[in-house]
Amino acid sequence: MSIQYTVEENPLTTPPSYRVRFVARGSAGREDIAADIALRHPNFSKADILTILDAVRTRRFWGGCCTWFPSFTGRLDNPDDPLPPLDQCLNLNVRVSAPFIEEFSKDAQVERLASTEKAPVISLAEDAVLGLRDVLRPDGMLRITGSNLAFDRQDSSQHCLIEGTRSGSAAQSRVGSASNSEIVLMPDLPAQPDPWNNEFQLSVTARYTEHGSLRTGIYKRRLRSPLTLTKMGHPNPPEVGILSGKETSPLVSVTGGSVAADETLRIQAVFDTRADALLVSLLDMSDGGSAGAAVSVTANGAVTVHGFSGSAVSSLTVRVNDYAALKQLTRSGYGGRVVDILNVKTA
Repeated sequence: MSIQYTVEENPLTTPPSYRVRFVARGSAGREDIAADIALRHPNFSKADILTILDAVRTRRFWGGCCTWFPSFTGRLDNPDDPLPPLDQCLNLNVRVSAPFIEEFSKDAQVERLASTEKAPVISLAEDAVLGLRDVLRPDGMLRITGSNLAFDRQDSSQHCLIEGTRSGSAAQSRVGSASNSEIVLMPDLPAQPDPWNNEFQLSVTARYTEHGSLRTGIYKRRLRSPLTLTKMGHPNPPEVGILSGKETSPLVSVTGGSVAADETLRIQAVFDTRADALLVSLLDMSDGGSAGAAVSVTANGAVTVHGFSGSAVSSLTVRVNDYAALKQLTRSGYGGRVVDILNVKTA
């Protein structure tokens, strides 16, 4: 028999996370357990097995399986006060032994249950060409995976929607395929007021019966589109806002750099909980690939972020305009890591 579970959002964490919840399918009392054992071992009667189970209940430790022991809850105002009624203060704790857990896990099989309510669930959105998650390129191909994603493209009330976190929205019209498990499309990006507003929210709205209500599934993560730096390597290149959200002024700006040729790379800010600082570094275009040395940032001001081996970008000069807001964005909006793609051009 497999172990059934569901995946639920944990609302107590920031940023939001997900928890796995065990789904019980039934319980068995002493009589049921004794009957099951007797069925498998006909040499023992049900009465014999009940006698053995009653004897086991009087033991604190059960043969490498588990330990159970009583505990008390509540408080006494004075040391000589009598205990409250036992049904109000006495509890029984059970602790399973480590060898038993290891053996149980080795033999266990799990089964994920479908959502109890049929609604779109977006598990992942990635650029299908670059293979990078949460990247939204106007000239790219967005692959969305999950469950219950299919929608009727002939019904205007059903759609895949990309919305700017500051303003603007666009129902996607260049959809290649839309099945329950996957949507592939060429994204149409809504315009936002400023270039650094490159943050977007993704959702799917569908109706599963002719007269059924519309149901919307929202992707829990935010998508980001690439940013372009021009005239890099020139004495005074135009400043470009990066690593920002829906703000009316950029949290971070690139003000200059040492660049030998055009290149597309990434810049990331990671929150280091131990140092209470943001670590900023340059990355190549593949997850787990080359990376430059991380620079620790703890306040507003300019820092130099160096490139990685083989990169045409030797360094970028980055100015943090609002450290507190950048730290909040990184921690709460992106789970501790925010990344931008930079198209670096010398002209």
